[in-house]
Amino acid sequence: MADIAAIHTDNAPGALGPYSQAIVTDGWIFASGQIAIDPATGSLVEGGVAAQSEQVLRNLAAVLAAAGGSLRTVVKTTVYLSDMSYFADMNAVYARHFGDHRPARATVAAGGLPQGVDVEIEVVARVA
Repeated sequence: MADIAAIHTDNAPGALGPYSQAIVTDGWIFASGQIAIDPATGSLVEGGVAAQSEQVLRNLAAVLAAAGGSLRTVVKTTVYLSDMSYFADMNAVYARHFGDHRPARATVAAGGLPQGVDVEIEVVARVA
């Protein structure tokens, strides 16, 4: 059986429940969904979906770095939006962070996201 390592970094918010920020196994990184909590303050960021998406992707980048990956090694994302009308705002920020790298993606409308946020993103990536 492959080794399984739990990842934790103070550069991203800690888990809100009994789970890890990410798990690394057999060269793969499975990052838990991140929401728009600023790890420096522990508070949700203000300013709408674009600001939330910025913080979410910064949090994911920090978790991936701690796990030995980066946004460039992401192979699959799942984006959860509280309302699909926010898609364009999230997508503009997402496109800027991923640049010409285009991982597979699913985007799902999901009510009741943690702490009332409008966007949550989880990823699967490879260790660099």
